[in-house]
Amino acid sequence: MSGSVKKIADVTFKAGRTIDWEGMAKLLVTDEARKEFSSLRRAFDDVNSQLQTKFSQEPEPINWEYYRKGIGSRLVDMYKEAYESIEIPKFVDKVTPQYKPKFDALLVELKEAEQKSLKESERLEKEVADVQELKKKLSTMTAEEYFEKHPELKKKFDDEMRNDYWGY
Repeated sequence: MSGSVKKIADVTFKAGRTIDWEGMAKLLVTDEARKEFSSLRRAFDDVNSQLQTKFSQEPEPINWEYYRKGIGSRLVDMYKEAYESIEIPKFVDKVTPQYKPKFDALLVELKEAEQKSLKESERLEKEVADVQELKKKLSTMTAEEYFEKHPELKKKFDDEMRNDYWGY
């Protein structure tokens, strides 16, 4: 059996064991969805079974003597020679080496973006907490208390009053 077919059979077998079919079935709401899901699972199991049985076994060797008796030695020898001269090329992956460095670079970028995102998320959570705190205190807060937390606004308002700019 070729290596790639065996790999596919192994991967599908492992995937079949790791799929949480019951967990996914619990998420379905309609009877039609359950019916479709059931047929999907049956089809997956059928394909998985075929991969495990048909493609995981080596092909049976050809009994050339059996054919020699029925057809004739010369023709069978010709077919045997042709059959044995067939070389199935091994798969050589030329694509992965080209894209592996790009993929690795994207992973590094992803990690950096994740870190930035986490920092931004922390900042936003803090800002939301501050706004919620401000919302609670707003009804009883004085202007002086507000300006203590936001000195840049106090400066802006003082400048506007000093310059006689009252917003109209």
